[in-house]
Amino acid sequence: MLRDWAGAWIFYSVLPLPPGLTPRFERIARFAPWVGIAIGLLEAGLWQVLAPAGLLVQIPLVLALGISLSGGLHLDGLMDTADGLAAPADRRLEAMDDSRVGASGVQALVVALLLRVAALAWLGAAAPIALLWTSIWARVAPLFAMEGFPYLRQSEGTAAFHRRHWQGLLAELVPSLLLVFVLSGLLLALGLSQWALLGWFGVLPALLIPWSLGRRLGGHSGDSYGACVEWSLSWTLLLLAALASWAG
Repeated sequence: MLRDWAGAWIFYSVLPLPPGLTPRFERIARFAPWVGIAIGLLEAGLWQVLAPAGLLVQIPLVLALGISLSGGLHLDGLMDTADGLAAPADRRLEAMDDSRVGASGVQALVVALLLRVAALAWLGAAAPIALLWTSIWARVAPLFAMEGFPYLRQSEGTAAFHRRHWQGLLAELVPSLLLVFVLSGLLLALGLSQWALLGWFGVLPALLIPWSLGRRLGGHSGDSYGACVEWSLSWTLLLLAALASWAG
């Protein structure tokens, strides 16, 4: 499992791998949320450091950090998937493979980022906690996509190994559930019981977005796994901002 975690660390981020670890890539999707919480912690830390500068500085720099730490891996999938959805059904995979970004891809990128800007501005001082929850749930979303839909490229594609080594949803979710329960427990211990509960609502975008994309595409690919992550990031942040506002 440590080798799988190491593989996830270098596949899903640009962060340096601790010495002495030999990565393995067959079953890394289950540990993507662990990489996510590391990125979320760094984003939350930067948010706090930049607090004196105000939201106009905090929001773009924190978003830039998150994108940089992930290497833009999932944003590429977001844009490719949007271009594929805009193409005729029989040419969707061809459009997703095209290295050129179309108008639909650019629009998807802009909308996803604007949703995050709005959510972070709405969250204000609560943004660091929301970033932690969002970083986890967004990377759980591809697990639901892998379980619920066929892989569109059969044995081909850069994400085919996820399907070849899939061990069932329950086994794949165990590391993520452990992480979610630990975060909930820490928030309760810190007296943040509201956020210990609100954070669980992040499962809704993590379920609904893979289902929606899977139904429209007729399955999933590596690109749409990335789109699941990015749309879940945006909608989970916005959902948590709305819930926190309504809960007072």
